Amino acid sequence: MAQISVNNLTFYYEGSFDNIFENVSFSIDTDWKLGFIGRNGKGKTTFLNLLLGKYSYRGTIDTNTTFDYFPYQITEYMMELPAALFIEEIKAGCEEWRVICELTQLNEGGEILYRPYKTLSFGERTKIMLAVLFSGENNFLLIDEPTNHLDYNTRENVKEYLASKKGFILVSHDRDLLDACTDHVLVLNRQTIEVQKGNFSCWWENKQRRDLFEQSENERHLKEIKKLKQAVARTSQWSDINEGTKIGFDPVREHDRSKGSRAYIGAKTKKLNKRVAQMKNHIQREIEEKEGLLKDLETPVELKLIQLTHHKNTLINVKDYTLKYQDSDKPVFTGLSFSVCQGERIALHGKNGCGKSTLIKMILQKAGLLEVCDGINMSILEEGVCETAAGLTISYVSQDTSYLKGDIQSFCREHSLDFSLFCSILRQLDFERVQFSKNMENYSEGQKKKVLLAASLMTPAHLYIWDEPLNYIDIFSRMQIESLILKYKPAMLFVEHDLRFVEKIATRVIEL
Repeated sequence: MAQISVNNLTFYYEGSFDNIFENVSFSIDTDWKLGFIGRNGKGKTTFLNLLLGKYSYRGTIDTNTTFDYFPYQITEYMMELPAALFIEEIKAGCEEWRVICELTQLNEGGEILYRPYKTLSFGERTKIMLAVLFSGENNFLLIDEPTNHLDYNTRENVKEYLASKKGFILVSHDRDLLDACTDHVLVLNRQTIEVQKGNFSCWWENKQRRDLFEQSENERHLKEIKKLKQAVARTSQWSDINEGTKIGFDPVREHDRSKGSRAYIGAKTKKLNKRVAQMKNHIQREIEEKEGLLKDLETPVELKLIQLTHHKNTLINVKDYTLKYQDSDKPVFTGLSFSVCQGERIALHGKNGCGKSTLIKMILQKAGLLEVCDGINMSILEEGVCETAAGLTISYVSQDTSYLKGDIQSFCREHSLDFSLFCSILRQLDFERVQFSKNMENYSEGQKKKVLLAASLMTPAHLYIWDEPLNYIDIFSRMQIESLILKYKPAMLFVEHDLRFVEKIATRVIEL
């Protein structure tokens, strides 16, 4: 076991106005199974790159550990080759037999090492990279979001595999994965960084308990400060009134006073002023104690959805539907039947490549949304019924974010969105204001996905079709979106591999 000690770490990107890390200090053990949690854009991937020595920084990172990073960079040239021919190139000293042993633990046969890499599914590629990653010795492994785009079965394989390993940092927003695979968490809070023993649920329970305590303490401090301020005002008023009686008095009405009482009144005023100063010091102490509270409190703003009501109850009708690519020997799926009615939230479930995204794009085509179907090969043979209600308005979120270019203002003009309202929704999704001046190609993947989600939420619609909307989205925003959907109960057809999200949101699951 070795330690990684971070002391007074400060880092910012050149040309940026904000620090990603500022005087950060903490220690972690390389024997831990460490979950790395934080909002999108807080610096999780940046920190992994700092460990890898990719950037210059102020402060120190002390360790004698060697790091290795997932995912590996696969070049276009490598995509044409079987993985067996380039695994040693991406990980020095990697031995093929070790990789095959690791693939066996991932419930995958070694033959995928000998097929052209570009022909493999997302799941098969992920398994190869994880097998290569864990085939070495004495490395501390940096694993960055390994389950994005993976179907449920592959996620389960990866989850069981990582649960059997140790000595890694796992960046993930999948609550189920973090619970199953980690024994410590490293959390990038709003203003602090904390290291805590336990998995995600342990940390989340502790955080909720701490937040409640801090809120109650904050309320107590505010009441005490208010009471003290009232006392200061009252005592100051008494002092002023008392001081005003030192000179001049009515001998008839104040027959018990004489000129000799002036010294007594002055002493009394001085005592009152001293009490005012003491109470002001007490107020300052209360304010200073309050300053440490609520700095890491997560208070997600309640999102809103603009729904349209359609005159028909059934919005999509699919009956005995079969899809087949013209150049393929077998259909993508056969005999599929389901409907989407108002108020229903239908989850499409199945392995990668079973036709979920293809079905979604065919439905979009039927609804006349051809512009969002540019990526689909329309040389498809279909049988059966796939129809949408006349005049149906659909709000669509694609799983692809690669086309996002330019600034937010240009994006709003292109999609006829109100710029101020759009920025307001992004702020509610925890976008920093400084991001609005950047081009979208410089955003993290999670921030790009929030742009698409914000555009969808701003679009009044009868039906919301979301294709893997939560890829790269942070845990807090996932909970925020869950609350939104459960409150407004819109008609939805969606694909999502986050098990907890599907369990909470879906009224029905359709297996392909």
